[in-house]
Amino acid sequence: MLALEQQSPTAAHWPESSYRGLFDQGARERISLIAEDDGEVAGFLIARIAGDECELENVVVSDASRRRGVASGLIRELGKLAGGRKVIRVFLEVRESNAAARALYEKCGFAIHGCRKSYYSVPAEDAIVYTLAL
Repeated sequence: MLALEQQSPTAAHWPESSYRGLFDQGARERISLIAEDDGEVAGFLIARIAGDECELENVVVSDASRRRGVASGLIRELGKLAGGRKVIRVFLEVRESNAAARALYEKCGFAIHGCRKSYYSVPAEDAIVYTLAL
């Protein structure tokens, strides 16, 4: 997962310890999904459950697997699993300039909910907040 994330300039970049911590006993409740293609990791998704909400924290697809439905499939599966955990809404933040990700989220049924000014640094940029009702 870490190697794939490091190859994607638009992914949320986490330290290795954060990925390892996903599977620690007592870690926050999360949904972690991995998509494979011929035994290779094609993409992954990580979301955090908090009460009746779910935050989509990271979704990454390999260059070779882009535009093949991997990300939308991961998001659909997240919706099913989160809904089964009594989640009523999924939300996420995305860089305002990330047109490809924004198009994906809108295709998957997310709607713009708001804006977080100067949410990102390096470079400084606003975040668009999207929500998906389940």
